[in-house]
Amino acid sequence: MSSVAVLTPESFAEHRSGLKDQEMTGCVPEDEAYIPTYLEAFPPLPEKGAPGEKTGEPASAWGGKIRPIKASVITQVFHVPLEERRYKDNSQFGEGEEAKVCLDIMQRTGAHIELSLAKDQGLSIMVTGKLESVMKARKEIVARLQTQASATVAIPKEHHRFVIGKNGEKLQELELKTATKIAIPRPDDPSANIRITGTKEGIEKARHEILLISAEQDKRAVERLCLEKAFHPFIAGAHNRLVQELSQETGARISIPPPSLPRDEIVITGEKEAVALALSRIRAIYDDKKRKTTTISVEVKKSQHKYIIGPKGNTLQEILETTGVSVEMPPLDSGSETIILRGEPDKLGPALTQVYAKAKSVMVVEVTAPAWLHRFIIGKKGQNIGRITQQLPRVHIEFTDGEERISLEGPTAEVEQAQAQIQEIIKDLVSTHTLSQSVINRIKEQYKVSVRIPQDSERSGLVRIEGDPKGVQLARRELIEMVQRMENERTKDLIVEQKLHRSIIGQKGEKIKEVRDKFPEVIINFPDPSQKSDIVQLRGPKNEVEKCGKFLQKIIADLIENSFSLSVPIFKQFHKNIIGKGGANIKKIREETNTKIDLPTENSNSEMIVITGKKSNCEAARDRILSIQRELANIKEAEVAIPARLHNSLIGSKGCLVRSIMEDCSGVHIHFPSEGSGSDKVTIRGPVGEVEKAKKQLLQLAEEKQVNNFTAELQAKPEYHKFLIGRGGANIRRVRDKTGARIIFPSPDDTEQELITIVGKEEAVRQAQKELECLVKNLVVTTLHYSFGQMFVILSWMFYFSCIFKAIDMVVDVRHHRHFVCRRGQVLRELAEEYGGVAVSFPRTGANSQRVTLKGAKDCAEAAKKRIQEIFVAPKCDIITIAGRAEKCEPAKAALLALVPITEDVEVSYELHRYIIGQKGSGIRKMMEEYEVNIWVPQPEKQLDVIKVTGLVANMVRAKQGLLDRVKELQAEQADRALRSFKVILSVDPKFHPKIIGRKGAVISQIRKDHDVSIQFPDKGDEQQVCDAIVILGYERNVEEASQAIQQLVAEWQEMVSRDVHLDPRTHARIIGARGKAIRKLMEEFKVDIRFPQPGSDEPDKVAVTGLPEAVDNAIDHLLNLEEEYMLSVTETETLAAYMKPPSRYGGGGGAGVDDSSGGPAKGFVVLDAPWNAAGNKAPDMSSAEDFPTFGMGVAPKQASAWGPKKF
Repeated sequence: MSSVAVLTPESFAEHRSGLKDQEMTGCVPEDEAYIPTYLEAFPPLPEKGAPGEKTGEPASAWGGKIRPIKASVITQVFHVPLEERRYKDNSQFGEGEEAKVCLDIMQRTGAHIELSLAKDQGLSIMVTGKLESVMKARKEIVARLQTQASATVAIPKEHHRFVIGKNGEKLQELELKTATKIAIPRPDDPSANIRITGTKEGIEKARHEILLISAEQDKRAVERLCLEKAFHPFIAGAHNRLVQELSQETGARISIPPPSLPRDEIVITGEKEAVALALSRIRAIYDDKKRKTTTISVEVKKSQHKYIIGPKGNTLQEILETTGVSVEMPPLDSGSETIILRGEPDKLGPALTQVYAKAKSVMVVEVTAPAWLHRFIIGKKGQNIGRITQQLPRVHIEFTDGEERISLEGPTAEVEQAQAQIQEIIKDLVSTHTLSQSVINRIKEQYKVSVRIPQDSERSGLVRIEGDPKGVQLARRELIEMVQRMENERTKDLIVEQKLHRSIIGQKGEKIKEVRDKFPEVIINFPDPSQKSDIVQLRGPKNEVEKCGKFLQKIIADLIENSFSLSVPIFKQFHKNIIGKGGANIKKIREETNTKIDLPTENSNSEMIVITGKKSNCEAARDRILSIQRELANIKEAEVAIPARLHNSLIGSKGCLVRSIMEDCSGVHIHFPSEGSGSDKVTIRGPVGEVEKAKKQLLQLAEEKQVNNFTAELQAKPEYHKFLIGRGGANIRRVRDKTGARIIFPSPDDTEQELITIVGKEEAVRQAQKELECLVKNLVVTTLHYSFGQMFVILSWMFYFSCIFKAIDMVVDVRHHRHFVCRRGQVLRELAEEYGGVAVSFPRTGANSQRVTLKGAKDCAEAAKKRIQEIFVAPKCDIITIAGRAEKCEPAKAALLALVPITEDVEVSYELHRYIIGQKGSGIRKMMEEYEVNIWVPQPEKQLDVIKVTGLVANMVRAKQGLLDRVKELQAEQADRALRSFKVILSVDPKFHPKIIGRKGAVISQIRKDHDVSIQFPDKGDEQQVCDAIVILGYERNVEEASQAIQQLVAEWQEMVSRDVHLDPRTHARIIGARGKAIRKLMEEFKVDIRFPQPGSDEPDKVAVTGLPEAVDNAIDHLLNLEEEYMLSVTETETLAAYMKPPSRYGGGGGAGVDDSSGGPAKGFVVLDAPWNAAGNKAPDMSSAEDFPTFGMGVAPKQASAWGPKKF
């Protein structure tokens, strides 16, 4: 806390008069006056570190520098877009969850938070407080008010500690800086993935920072490539696909800063070869795009920019993907409306079209409506507006409180629809809810009164009527009646199935017209058919709406009752008789039964007639139609009792069995009861003779099904099932063929795995059961326990298994083992299934053993051994015999030879082998997959200049050509690398090195960029290097041009001279200007460099001017003129200051109007223990304008910098 006293001329004059009066009165003698100490007269300010603690006398009270006070309170503003807001309910903005969260964060962090809602429904948040509190509050706001995404970044495990930092400080700083939560796996966790949780922008920033930390720690290879930010999208590609592919192909890790970071540096890390390859690829992309691309600028309204950017920048990525054009958007916080499109000239047109299409894809429209009408437009509980938003979900509708406008935002077509609907609602409401001007005018003329309606802004409900008392009463009564009618209006929604809407409306709207004529004051609105809505809205007077609603509900109940449907099968030849002459019969049935009867078309094969109406009426109509059929033909109906369990088997697959009976018995219909009804009755209808025939066939089929439906079950252990089935199902097939029974083994999903089911005729089932039991007995021996005891039983079992099961060893060459165990042991599984579950065991990889063990039944094991020998034993000869016609054999021979792989040698220099192989074999693997051949590269120690290619004849030509093309590419790259290695060493005086480098490397970077060369300066700390040698690497021509450019710069600097000019130090600040603006302008105007002396210099008035001789002379002349001009002002200031000095307290000051009565020397203001009284200190010169500058004159102190105070 500090205080400032302002001395005005009035208070100064008052002070002087007070001193004069005190001197003249002389109440206290000089020798008796109290002399205060220095600390009492000038008490020190409390120290920051120890408030209230007494401090000693400062060592140098007048010589210490006053440091500027830093601002302890900062303010940060950031924006949360609508799509990333966690709480999107704006109806309770400032009172809902967002307000509670902000209040909790303020209490926890001590920061002050202010929320505001932007036009795009985004959230603007301003956080004020101390730096630490603001950073903590911002982190919590992002975590609790913004939707969180998560991503993982993988860096080497050994780099994790550098991300954490000492005592976790680096990690905390990174989390506060990016407003994310970073989870690093524990040291004992083998995972190398770091999980980042937060906003997308924060995740990108955190990911970028983590990768930078990892890249700095990666000692293998790190390349930092500074390319213009505008070309980064072309390198990254749409949705970062190009840089991901580049990373996969080269194996290097490429880190491109996100668009939100203003950095040009691309970091590439990985193995040296991979980094070099990635660097060359990126450089090639950059050079290609810089050469081919051009730019165009367009102006688009700032409000439309967000639609071009799209959610999370997806729209910009889509434009880049489809057209190859990058769209550069100005920052959202800037006022610029200029958008830059960068790409190839022929693609800029389509991209510009897409930009304008995206900008116009969303429009904002305002609909004018009186503020008091808004609640009626919204409707009760938001019904009206909810209907629009449900139909058009992408349209955002915003009502502004107290304003006569409604904002609509969304796609153009949908906004136009919503606008039309809202305008229709407004028109309807205005006609029913407002006192129209015509009505008011009529009342005025009819009753000869004056009527004043309050404006909407007045928010008053009083209507003033003036005039004749009788006329006023009549007008008042009429207005009250009108208002009562309006207040009595009500809206009601009826839920009616959409399929009934057409029936209620009727043909050409005849039925609904009758309802509207009956209730003329009620408005009935049906939803559009495309909406698929069941809501029918009624609006009008309360009583009329209730009556109309009941009437419509009665109609709906009748329609539901009359919607019963019944299908009747009638022979096709009798349809014309049912219709009758001119439709007389069918018309009569319809009228008498009050039903709707639909017959199939003449071209249709269907015989079904559909009857719709009330259930009783439909049954009556069905009986009438069936009676007509019975009269015309000898039709009979019979019912047969068949067990329900047989129905499905009688119907057959897709009804094939019952359909065959109906086709065999012409004109017969067979009807089975619905599944689950439990009924056994099957109805047969048709001609008498055919019905009997069908009945007989159906019963016969049922009897067969019942006879063949005998079932028996057999228990056998699951491990025996394979032996019962046999090789390729041979055993079970033999039993089926012999007995005719069906045998069903349990599936893996069945609970009873030991249960085998046998289905068929009883005799066949019994026989099959005996056969299976015999097979099981061959596998299982039951040993009876006789007096020999338990030992005999055990020995019997051991003897049995030694006979039945056997372990066989065989020798298989190690090179053939892979054939059996590859594809997850598919060959071994096939052997086990084919040979009764034989277990085949191969030695482990690396054991170098040829022994293979087969375990299982003796016969099965022997058969499996024979099959394995057939697989791996090589044939005795390599001759294939082709038999057939001579003209056919030759093409067959040629075709077979084409399938025989051949091997050829391709001469390739040994030095190129590693480049052909590629990183981790990626290059050679790609070639083998592309050309479908096998490429063998000799071992490096052999240093052979040959590569073997093996494959089909058809593929060999392409493979050899591809390999030779790759060799040419590598040779060209080597030649280019050799050309780029041209080197020139330039000797330049070290004093010119900083100038060649330029401020922040600007000059040297431009030279490198213009000439595409590498320039290296000697290290300052390396004594072995030549201190004046500059090394330039690149193409010979480029190196020479860069060398000439540097020599030209040095020549210009060598021509320059440096001269000193003496300028009064009091004018330095004026010459330099605010923040050096004036001196920079001078240096640019005269093309010189001007250096002022440092504070404390021995020669404070010496100014150095460097440049060409003529320019230096002109600059010095100008500086001397400025000094002369500014000195006039300084002299005038000092003269005025002399007059403003206060007079001596005891008459020695020459003050105006003060008598010097004493004539003694002036003692001034006296204090004890002043700092200037200490040994070695000197009292300040009070007459100096520099030590004691006057208020407002701005005289610079001696120790101050000529460039103004430092900025902290």
